[in-house]
Amino acid sequence: MPALNTKQIKLRLKSIPGWTKCAQTICRTFKFEGFLNSINFVNRIARKAQKANHHPDIDIRFDKVTLTLTTHDEGGITGKDFTLARQCDEVFSKNLAS
Repeated sequence: MPALNTKQIKLRLKSIPGWTKCAQTICRTFKFEGFLNSINFVNRIARKAQKANHHPDIDIRFDKVTLTLTTHDEGGITGKDFTLARQCDEVFSKNLAS
């Protein structure tokens, strides 16, 4: 899957509020009520990432989790990153409903 150009990235970012472009990545910080909820979220994301064979960089800071997505093989942001970003948003939404 080829890397997207700046115009394509800006357009796709509109469909995933909260995510921003950071150099050759997209990233978002999710906030939780406590450390265990953060870890639960990370574990759920890890299963989706493993299934997709597309793994985010994950930074856990007690009640905050920052996910950073890029497609290393393509040297930039691809559709894979946006697909996984949407899945992460779905997991987050379900986590809040739990």
